Amino acid sequence: MSTFDETEAIYVRELGIDDIAPVYHLGESLFTSDLYPYLYRTWDEWEVIGLYNTDPEYCLVAETDGELAGFILGTIITKASWTYGYILWLGVSPKYQRRGVADKLVDKVVARMIEDGARFMLVDTDPTNTSALKFFSRKGFGNTRQHIFLSMNLSKHEYYGRLIDYEHQKAERADYKRSRPAIRARKADSVANEVVLNPLANESPITEEQSPT
Repeated sequence: MSTFDETEAIYVRELGIDDIAPVYHLGESLFTSDLYPYLYRTWDEWEVIGLYNTDPEYCLVAETDGELAGFILGTIITKASWTYGYILWLGVSPKYQRRGVADKLVDKVVARMIEDGARFMLVDTDPTNTSALKFFSRKGFGNTRQHIFLSMNLSKHEYYGRLIDYEHQKAERADYKRSRPAIRARKADSVANEVVLNPLANESPITEEQSPT
């Protein structure tokens, strides 16, 4: 089912299989590690594919003139007597920002979640994303809570250094083994080995005259 705004010509519809790649690439350009290096959820193709498989009714795209303008990915969480609607990702193409795309996407997914029994909405964002904070506050989200995420640069950890040294030594040993010439057994040695393995092979057979009585 699609909705249409005659003033801005923006359609909102469910995510289709052909939208997965365009949505992924738009998200890849928006949710970069440079902007959000400590975001606990990382953007990748499995975010789109996973939610498309599990919660297709809460995965919507906005388009205009056949071009992707934005998307929203959400899910429903049920715990005890509470049912939560959770907006996981909301992205709008820079070309279509400030044209009401995000408003239409959020309004549509909230309406669907209310129809499906959600009585509480959740959304999170990086605390430095002031534009997102202002937007969601304007949409009625409040009661802000902050999580503290601690980070560690593992490239400076002592075990990381030991592991790198071990891998280098392992590679050097492998290169050394490949560079050594193959050692072939000499013919005499091979014959000697045959004698050892079968000591009676070259002996004359024992005749009845020779056999002990």
